[in-house]
Amino acid sequence: MSKALEPDLDQFSASRILDGHLTLWQPRKGYRAGLDAAILAAACDPAQGERWLEPGCGVGGALLQAAYRHGQTRFVGVERDPAAAALARRNVTQNNLSHRVEVVVGDIGEGFARLDMEVFDGAFANPPFFDDPRALRPPAPEKRGAWMADHGLSAWSNFMLGAVRRGGSLLLIHRADRLADLLASLSPRAGSFQIRPVHPFADAPAKRILVRARLGGRAPLQILPPLVLHERGSTSKHHPEADALLRGQTRLVWP
Repeated sequence: MSKALEPDLDQFSASRILDGHLTLWQPRKGYRAGLDAAILAAACDPAQGERWLEPGCGVGGALLQAAYRHGQTRFVGVERDPAAAALARRNVTQNNLSHRVEVVVGDIGEGFARLDMEVFDGAFANPPFFDDPRALRPPAPEKRGAWMADHGLSAWSNFMLGAVRRGGSLLLIHRADRLADLLASLSPRAGSFQIRPVHPFADAPAKRILVRARLGGRAPLQILPPLVLHERGSTSKHHPEADALLRGQTRLVWP
């Protein structure tokens, strides 16, 4: 861990994820990567040898899982909080992924060009769910960066649109009730939209949506079969498909 974080080691805890294959250090208080990050990583589908980018990578919850799942892909995470970026680098090193995963400090609101990097083959993100402070009770200071998009959802979309090559992949997970906003923020530069709802139960409305698109894509929009997380009346924590995803035994396949 970096020297800036060593004195506060007791403020962090280590979690074993992907059925114990990865160790993720996270703050004990504040935002902690969980189910959304795992689903996002399971939905990534890079081709062998590609380079993918995650804006707002935090401590690396989705970044590391995507890298573990795709051993022939290089990944870069962008994080504006230097402390979170330092912790993400520690997680990368501890999980022996330094040869393929890099974490840089950068602000999404300043745009991709500010990073002075070559465009990527794909980008994936879990943007903050809110951009209007009046829409929810003010979050705790240590959670604000993960909950509030200071520059709005459009800043995240613009960053990702600028970060990928033409024909490149864009993948996001977000609140289901923000689907229209998300599609509007990506159009018309991106298209070939594929939407996969994520339901807590098969008979309950979707709470999350996965949106996959191509820069410059023109194929018709597709609504794909949903991912269902839980079964009513089951003694298991997750639906079998969701459980397999969280353990890294399978992934979400895109047509």
